[in-house]
Amino acid sequence: MVTDATAANAPLLAVEALATHFAMRAGVVHAIEDVSFTVARGEILGLVGESGSGKSMTGYSIMGLVDPPGRIVRGGVAFDGVEITALPPAQMRELRGNRIAMIFQDPMMTLNPVLTIRTQMVEAIHAHRSVSSDMALEEARAALAKVGIAAPDARLTAYPHQLSGGTRQRVAIAIALLNRPKLIIADEPTTALDVTIQGQILHEMQKQVRDAGTALIWITHDLSVVAGLADRVCVMYAGRIVEAGAVGDVLAHPRHPYTQGLIDSVPARAPRGARLRQIPGMPPSALDPPPGCAFRDRCTFADAACDVMPALRTLGDPVRAQSARCHHPLDQGTA
Repeated sequence: MVTDATAANAPLLAVEALATHFAMRAGVVHAIEDVSFTVARGEILGLVGESGSGKSMTGYSIMGLVDPPGRIVRGGVAFDGVEITALPPAQMRELRGNRIAMIFQDPMMTLNPVLTIRTQMVEAIHAHRSVSSDMALEEARAALAKVGIAAPDARLTAYPHQLSGGTRQRVAIAIALLNRPKLIIADEPTTALDVTIQGQILHEMQKQVRDAGTALIWITHDLSVVAGLADRVCVMYAGRIVEAGAVGDVLAHPRHPYTQGLIDSVPARAPRGARLRQIPGMPPSALDPPPGCAFRDRCTFADAACDVMPALRTLGDPVRAQSARCHHPLDQGTA
């Protein structure tokens, strides 16, 4: 029997063994494979990894935004207790922008170039709520001010091409916040912003999570952002999660060699005048990937055991639940 208390303690989002493939003429592209994680209400989860690791595709798969020839071939996504991967298109449209919102890296994927900001924001509200136009306009004005846009009335009458890239991104973030979603998926939304505005946006997102209990998935390659923002982190490589745990544990004591490599590659960790460290080699192709551990050709610890794909298993204290997909996990004191 499911009680109110049970529902409240259940994760808001549960991704289970999710796999998304693209059937191409040259073969099948394994964009993501066996991806599993949960996000609690009011929690911030970071998804980190190199370009092409599957971070963004994980977000698109959750949102139901994978177009043919791509499709989810296995696994499921449960949102607020409801499996959403098989929902009819009309029900997914009701979820998107309302209970689940996504902020894209390129704001022009969100904004219509031939409509004013006012029209787009008011329509985003009317699509999911029955409110007056005056009330919708006031909410739009308040949302722009919340993300640090000066003179919001002037911005409301503008078209996207009349705004700077940073302002367009802040408008896209404001639209995502309009309907007070339960879950926001942010795909590197501060990449185009300067450091000061990035700090403002990160502060606003943390405030949204704290005040409204919104869950947030922050997709990024920037470990410094994750360190100051997220509660937990999942590290992705070649379409799979290779390490997961509390952000402080993972960054202070990484257990997967790839995570250690990412941390070592941060320029701030190198002594002045020293050569920057990097992970040797290149990630494997997602088109017909080789068997076994995808990182083995770049890993100094690889041996014959790595010809078999390792499972993502919990290491050390089960309460803290730090896990790694590795046959030779690093010791706690390695980092």
